[in-house]
Order: sequence, then structure tokens, then C-alpha cells
Amino acid sequence: MSWHTHEVFNQVPELTDYDLLATDPALREALARVSAGWAIEDLGAYARELGRADTFALAQQANRHTPALHRFDSRGRRIDQVEFHPAWHELLALYRRQGLVALPFEDARAGRWTAWAAGFYLHGQVEQGTLCPATMTQASIPLLRREPALWAQLGGRLLSRTYDPRDVPALQKTSVWIGMGMTEKQGGSDVRANTTVATPLAGGGRGGEYLLRGHKWFFSAPTSDAHLVVARTGFADGPLACFYVPRWRPDGSRNAVHVQRLKDKVGNRSNASSEVEFQDAWGLLIGEEGRGIPTIIEMAGYTRLNCVAGSAAILRQATMQAIHYARRRHAFGRALADQPLMRAVLVDLALESEAALALLVRLAQAFEAETGGDAAARAWSRLMLPAAKFWVCKRGVELTGEAMEVLGGNGYVLDGHVGRLFLESPVNSIWEGSGNVMCLDVLRAFAREPEAAQALLEELIPVARQEPRLATALAQVQALLALPPGDLEALGRMLVQQLVLLAQACLLRRHAPACMADAFIATRLGDAGMGARVAGAIDTRALDVDAILQRALPT
Repeated sequence: MSWHTHEVFNQVPELTDYDLLATDPALREALARVSAGWAIEDLGAYARELGRADTFALAQQANRHTPALHRFDSRGRRIDQVEFHPAWHELLALYRRQGLVALPFEDARAGRWTAWAAGFYLHGQVEQGTLCPATMTQASIPLLRREPALWAQLGGRLLSRTYDPRDVPALQKTSVWIGMGMTEKQGGSDVRANTTVATPLAGGGRGGEYLLRGHKWFFSAPTSDAHLVVARTGFADGPLACFYVPRWRPDGSRNAVHVQRLKDKVGNRSNASSEVEFQDAWGLLIGEEGRGIPTIIEMAGYTRLNCVAGSAAILRQATMQAIHYARRRHAFGRALADQPLMRAVLVDLALESEAALALLVRLAQAFEAETGGDAAARAWSRLMLPAAKFWVCKRGVELTGEAMEVLGGNGYVLDGHVGRLFLESPVNSIWEGSGNVMCLDVLRAFAREPEAAQALLEELIPVARQEPRLATALAQVQALLALPPGDLEALGRMLVQQLVLLAQACLLRRHAPACMADAFIATRLGDAGMGARVAGAIDTRALDVDAILQRALPT
């Protein structure tokens, strides 16, 4: 007997089979604005491939079937291999084929950094774990370029668009991935507390051989062909330095980097993160002894930008899924998107998403212009980058939770995309410096580089002085900066929040339609301000809600 108990209706499938770029007018406008129009055709093709239901399914599979560690082969030999689901390899190959790993460094065209940011942003809307090895590999390129012998061996493999998943020595591969090993148990973000020691073979020195003994508490991704590792040189309290530690020794044997276990993480499940021990692992010194911290800071500049891009991508996708769902789901006799309280939530999501993108694009421009000695670019990359990482990544955590609520129980289950976005979002806030670390970095940058601070404010002042609420926000930032350092540290989060909101408002006023800029300023810098409000606690009566939602997701 076949039972029939009910019809399935008023259930809205998540948004797939769509063009991620064609439905994003803010991103298309940004690419045209910064002379990156040459990238639109390729990015459009990539966006269509990413938006296919099959690609979303790959992301689901890669995160459901998490990596598995195999320490030994069938005969007891140590191999420390990590087995990934085939979907992981397909997604990683997709990114590599697009040429995004090395685009900012191998292409001299104007807009290259924004073109890269757009590709990263598009990919991150579908799957984030595969962006971890891509981020670290990209950040390693400028460092390795300064090491002629290594670059001669690795340069072509780092720039390659061919995906090579084989676990063989790097020089046998067509392309390679580079990971990072910084964090130890006792220190976390305080790398100066590291205890791993690198002992020189022969004379040591730049490019010299060392044996590393110690551990790393977070080592991502352990299957990378090599890692850049921070260790002390010579003895336990020696100077910190950076080392190139390959997975295989030059003689073809496996290096003594032993994987203890894989991390069981909240999110970023498709990607393998590990704990390792170095049992006299072979490595080469990168740069000079005692320059380990500056090396980390240089790499962090790139990886923190990627954190901003990843969280902006999460915000964008969460907003898209929420609006798509609310337009089609009915409750109490009408679509959710027609109900005033829900419209306030959706508008808040849309405003936050576009403001995050505007900030990301300006930072990408700064990275490109800084190479030419541009003072304002230096200010954005040194001062605003940690502020943006603090704010955008934190907003990603909060607002993916709001998007999940829009879908209700359907958003809370891991069968769908929004639940995974929610679990994915905290890693960008934590990795490469948590919130307080970012705020302290901003305070140090203001103290050490007052000329950069002035250059940053001078870019914002012309826009801010045209709008009373922006002028007030500018005055508040300036008043905070005038406080004694001892007082200001406790107010670091207030300063960074106000600085980012001011910057985002100025960028939207300069580049976005009036409906977006007006609404952002009214809801973030108006009388209500941010305060302790929750998403959707805004007055929409004077806002062009239909125009904002139509821009966020054209019907």
C-alpha cells in the first residue's frame, strides 16, 4: 500500500544555477571603475561555472566528506598522507585553472588586484576551504621571488595554472602549493613565544640548510608541497627567522614533518589543518636571521586581505540566499519579502554586503598602487587593512546568523548552503590575528606612522565634510586619536568600528547609488548609530527599500 499524507509546497530551494557576476551590479561597476574591465569576460565565465548547481554540490560534498589522515602505509612506512574527497580536488583545480593564485604578481595590467579580488570573492561564495591553500601560496610568492635559487626551481610551478595533486617532490610536479607554519601551543598570535629551533648545517645563513626541531599547533594545509615556517635559529632563545620546509627532502625521502592529527574544526571542514612535530626536518633559511617577524607581517598583509575578501564573499552569498528565499516563501498570506519587519532585515544585509565589497575593492586598489610608492595606498594597506579584517569578518559572523534565521529551520540544517556559510565565517575573524590583535595593530600603525594616518584621513575628509553625519563621525575618530595611548587602547574597538563605518560610508557616497549610500549613512551613522543594535533594527520608512533589494539581487 502506498501512503499519501501531504503535498510538498511553499518550500524554496536554495539559489543555484545562476550567474554570480551578472547578478552583482556593484561588482561589475567596481571592475569597470578601476580599469579591470579586461577581466570581466573571464570572470563572467568563471561566475557562471561557479553558480552551477553541480558546483554547489561539489562544495557540499567536499565539506561533508572531510579529509582523513593516513599516517602509515600498509607496510608500516610513515607517509602522513591526507585523503580528500574528489570534490575537493575538482574545486581546487577550478581555482587554479582560473589563474587567480598568481594573478596580481604575474600580470602588469591596471586593475589586476581588483580582478583577483573579484575572482576570490566569487569563488568564496560557493566554497571557502579551497581558498586556504590558495591564500597561503599567493602570499608566499613575493617572499620566494627574493630567493633566486628557490625561485628558479619553483617560480614556474607557483605561476602554473595546471593542477597537480600528486604527493611527490615539488620538482617533479607541474604546480605546487605553499602552506604556513607559525602558531605554537604556548603562543598563538604571539609568535615571539615560539620555541621551535632551527640548527644550521655547515655555515647556515641565508639560503643555508637547517634542521628544525619543535612543533606547530596549526599547520595548514599539511599536504602542501612546502611550508614557510617560523623558528628560532641556533638555540632556544635565538632570533626568529623564516624557513622553507618542503614535504620531501632533496634526496627524495620524506621530510621529518610528522602529522600528529587533523583539527576537528567548526567550519572550513573541506580543508585539512593539522598539528605537526618537526623531528629534525630539513629546511632552508628565507631572508636573514632575526627577520622572522617582518616576514610574518609581510605575509599577513596578503593573507589578511584574503580574510576580508572571504568574509565579504560570505556576506554576499548569505544576502543573496536570504533575499531569494524571502521572495518565494509565503507566511501569513504573503511573501516574506513583502512583510515590513523582514524587509528591514533584508535591507540591513544588503547594505552590509555592498559596504564590505566597496572596502575590499579600495583595499585591492591600495595593494596595487602601493608598489608605486603611493602614500594614500600605504595608509590603506597598513592602517585600514587590519581595521577591515576586524570589522568585515565580525559582521560576517553576525549576519550569516541573521540570514540563517530568514530561512528558519531550513537554514539551520547542513543539507543547505547557508548553514555552512555560518560555520565558515568565524575562521576569517580568528585566523591571521583575532579581533583584539587587529585593533592593537591599528593603534600601533596610527602611533608609528602619523603621516600615513594623515594621508588616510585626507582622502576621507572631502567626502565627509559634505555630509553632516559623516563630518560628525570624522570628528569622533579624530577625537579618539587625540586621547593618550593608555586611554585609547581600551577604546580600540570603538575607534576601529567608527573608522571602518566612516570609510565605508565615504566609499558608498563616492561610488554607489544614492539609495545605498543614503541608507547606509542613516542606519550606521545616524542618530541611532550602531550602538548595541541587532540586524534589522533600523527605520526603513525613509529608505528606498525596493531599490536596495533590487540592486542586491535583481529579479
